[in-house]
Amino acid sequence: MRVDLLTKEYPPAVYGGAGVHVTELVRALRRSIEVQVRCFGAPRDEADVTAYDVPAELAEANAALQTLAVDLQIADAVAGTDLVHSHTWYANEAGRLAQQLHGVPHVVSAHSLEPLRPWKAEQLGGGYRISSDVERRAYEAADRVIAVSDGMRADILRSYPALDPERVVTVYNGIDLEAWAPNPDADRARALGLDPDHPSVVFVGRITRQKGLPHLLRAARELPEGVQLILCAGAPDTAEIMGEVRGLVEELQSTREGVVWIDDVLPRDDLRALLTHATTFVCPSVYEPLGIVNLEAMACGAPVVGSATGGIPEVVDDGVTGFLVPIDQVQDGTGTPTDPARYEADLADALTRMLADPEAARRMGAAGRERARERFDWGRIAEQTRGIYEAVLAERSA
Repeated sequence: MRVDLLTKEYPPAVYGGAGVHVTELVRALRRSIEVQVRCFGAPRDEADVTAYDVPAELAEANAALQTLAVDLQIADAVAGTDLVHSHTWYANEAGRLAQQLHGVPHVVSAHSLEPLRPWKAEQLGGGYRISSDVERRAYEAADRVIAVSDGMRADILRSYPALDPERVVTVYNGIDLEAWAPNPDADRARALGLDPDHPSVVFVGRITRQKGLPHLLRAARELPEGVQLILCAGAPDTAEIMGEVRGLVEELQSTREGVVWIDDVLPRDDLRALLTHATTFVCPSVYEPLGIVNLEAMACGAPVVGSATGGIPEVVDDGVTGFLVPIDQVQDGTGTPTDPARYEADLADALTRMLADPEAARRMGAAGRERARERFDWGRIAEQTRGIYEAVLAERSA
């Protein structure tokens, strides 16, 4: 069996959870089947990986049009494959066109949903209408749609009611427990701004509405004195949200010590050192299909305080591996809390409870690593994914 996996992100150009998922899935699948990777951007050195760039004629075009130009190249290139598997809307059109052009099955992995990310219009302008249409058509035509959590599956069926529920299945994201293991290098943590001898909260994520960073920064005003807040946050979606975050960080830094903002992409070992020595990790997302970053924190032995939304409750076992923060959300696709002040107060309270009992936090962190081992192993995930490929191919040949 040959599968062509279609993705925007692939190493070394990985900036989000979808890219991490694709990287690990490819590695695990290649143990049993042939996988050709078709990705965006500059040429890669890895065997069986081909990259495609935006044609020079569209270098100044809207980002959505640039994406479609790459998709056309990929759809043409996959001739001879048995099945195509696309990840995110960026590659969905390549998969849909390949399905039509070459008569092969198309499997879609859903890492996020355009209808539930309306803030993307700030980035793409009219291109957001294009990305939304691309996603809808691909999902409705796909032989299977893979959701990364049951919460995500429910979102898919609500967003695209024309879909047959039998064609929408759940396969979790995973974590490499060897790559993401505790790093006890206390000196490295100190060099990055985290003192292991004092309580700390660590955030890792892009500066986007989805990740809820402004809510965390307002909640942090209520944290006990002496608590460190380490923010590994960069790649802002827009100048507007960057300005909002900068203002909130500067306000915090003017009123309390220990607020550290790292806007560079840190090497994995540095992130592991921070997560290993954090009292707790925090995930204040208002939209999170699953949240690989939570798995990374758990794998390093950090308990997680996260919003009770999307797939996060399927990762964080409330009271066992961390705390879930209740969040009632506006049903307009933005994920905005109906009462932001209440959500921020509840977030501050959950963090304060975790920080107040470091020994309990350590027990939760250990339980989190064990939960990651039991439920989110990439070998198991690859086996489930290969089973979906085989079922789809069997249906086509019947």
